[in-house]
Amino acid sequence: MAIAGAIALLVILVVLGGYFFYRSLPGNSEVLVPNESGGSLSAPQQLDASATEKQKALYIRVVGESSDVLVRVPGGEVLIDTTMTQGEYVSYDKPRMDVTLGDPSAVEVYVNGEPKDVSNEEPGYTFTVESESESE
Repeated sequence: MAIAGAIALLVILVVLGGYFFYRSLPGNSEVLVPNESGGSLSAPQQLDASATEKQKALYIRVVGESSDVLVRVPGGEVLIDTTMTQGEYVSYDKPRMDVTLGDPSAVEVYVNGEPKDVSNEEPGYTFTVESESESE
């Protein structure tokens, strides 16, 4: 009886391991960051944002294959630090943010509602965003 139980447990562990391995492969699951105080990340099937999202202090959408995106409040919390894939976007409305883009040519960036051309920048390009609503 103990041998049958051990075999059943082994089968269950192998099946669960295979399932979670499959889900961890790129393209087999959606990674979503929950809304937190002014930030949102969309699912890949939502290819464009509303006009209000683009009017926030920072809006980044991946138009290429993928890009690493790091957004943080200077001296404070990290808002996002992940690899985003085509179609995903993130927007934040904080007073000041430091942004680092792994592949600037793969993203579309809006700062305070205005497009910012980063397509010719080097990988790892960093810039600072200041919200217009705070400076007024």
